[in-house]
Amino acid sequence: MKEFEDKFSELQADMISICMEFVEDKADKVYVYASCEEGMISGRFYYCINNTYVKPHKVNDALEDGHQTIDVSPERGVAVLKIICGDIEEIEELCKEYGRDMPTEMKMIYDVKSGGFQAEYNYDLVHSIDDVKTPGAFADEWFEEVKNNNL
Repeated sequence: MKEFEDKFSELQADMISICMEFVEDKADKVYVYASCEEGMISGRFYYCINNTYVKPHKVNDALEDGHQTIDVSPERGVAVLKIICGDIEEIEELCKEYGRDMPTEMKMIYDVKSGGFQAEYNYDLVHSIDDVKTPGAFADEWFEEVKNNNL
């Protein structure tokens, strides 16, 4: 039987994989923000392509001229988010099964060229104790931080 860490890693890899599929493997870096708190699950994904940081619906703006256009329709974006949120739900179940704490926030960065993966986990309440910001607002703030620091 696979250990907790293996299953956890597999689910994170699945999130990165679906994001790479969305962008047809043309990203230099993939960023995934996952949130699971007080019964609410949320996910966001972003890219760095040709040193340009973009949200999924803007990936074509970062591609070099002559490259085919990627389908960035809302339907495709929602399909990716459904998979990401499904993976978050599975991580939540996995944590329950193994008696582990579920991260309230996961910030994942995958460097396509080096194959490097880094993740930051938070176990404290984030958005449910904020009366104003949604999980998406926290995701967008993280992406701004990523852009500003060239992560």
